[in-house]
Amino acid sequence: MSKPVQQRTLRTRAKLLDVAETLVREAGYEALRVEEVVARAGVAKGTFFAHFRDKDALMEILIGQELDALLTQAGALPAPADIAGICARLLPVHGFMTCERYVFDLILRYSGAAAVTEIGPIAMSFDRYATLVTGWMPAGDYRRDVDDTLLAEGVQAFAVQSMGLQFCALHQAQSFQDRFETYLAAWLTPAV
Repeated sequence: MSKPVQQRTLRTRAKLLDVAETLVREAGYEALRVEEVVARAGVAKGTFFAHFRDKDALMEILIGQELDALLTQAGALPAPADIAGICARLLPVHGFMTCERYVFDLILRYSGAAAVTEIGPIAMSFDRYATLVTGWMPAGDYRRDVDDTLLAEGVQAFAVQSMGLQFCALHQAQSFQDRFETYLAAWLTPAV
């Protein structure tokens, strides 16, 4: 029989997360240091590692929460009826995902694509993204020769490809938005 989690443990974890959120707002995700989190939280470094495996495990929670909030906002409005609408609706999500190279790299590592053994907040947000876009497919005049779920997975894959190219020196001449819209036009437009 497992012991219930003590309230003090829950409060300490919440405090570490709150301090980390504050530090991220001040200096960004990559700049966050475990030493600064524990110093501001007033706990020992060992306490941090009792709650989080490492900095990336803490960041997975913070980044996952932000992705979840942005997906909630994207899903709160009526389904976009065209490719430009899809791109515009997802722009805040993609903007956050590419706000720092560290954030993008961490998202890719924890997306589930890298065979992570545990499904965490970032992997759940990838599933939620695909589910959201799947729900948008009936609202537009998109190709109907494949399932809406596959169309949505393609949208997500092209988003990741477009974001990845933003960090590639060879492909920075075209903006993320232009590249993403081009990919989606080729993927979603019905054959004539």
